[in-house]
Amino acid sequence: MAPLDFLTTHSSSGGLPGALARLTLRFLQFILAITVAGLYGVDLHHAQQAHAYTDGKWVYAEVVAVLSIVTVLVYAVPLVKSWWGFGWDWVLFILWTALFGLFGKIYIPAHPTPRQAGQIRMKHAVWVDLVNMLLWLVTACYSTFIWFRNRGSGRTLHTGRGKV
Repeated sequence: MAPLDFLTTHSSSGGLPGALARLTLRFLQFILAITVAGLYGVDLHHAQQAHAYTDGKWVYAEVVAVLSIVTVLVYAVPLVKSWWGFGWDWVLFILWTALFGLFGKIYIPAHPTPRQAGQIRMKHAVWVDLVNMLLWLVTACYSTFIWFRNRGSGRTLHTGRGKV
């Protein structure tokens, strides 16, 4: 079981359970970011077809989704330790929080009729934004914890005997 051995030996913390938990969280972040890109992209596509004004709110949602997708893909590279980028996880958490607040203010109080499929879709998209925000909060807290825990355990470059 070479992949599991690789995860266990190269995991920064928690061994196999920690590695699987991080892998699961990052996978969910990836899938839900793609979902958000699709949900908001529908309205952008309709606006482009109608030669209508493209609202910056929807463009912001797409940018946040793409930044999240790219981040998860970079963190998926085996030699990249995702806890090194704990600050970037916090930035993405703040971006998702702003996205949830922006669209939540518009669509949570709305009561669309069954014929208003676009509003129903956007109301569902707001809850996907909330889940994304919470996932980025969890990974930001975990990465920050791991970074502070591992920060003082460095050794010197040549002999490895001195603590850095």
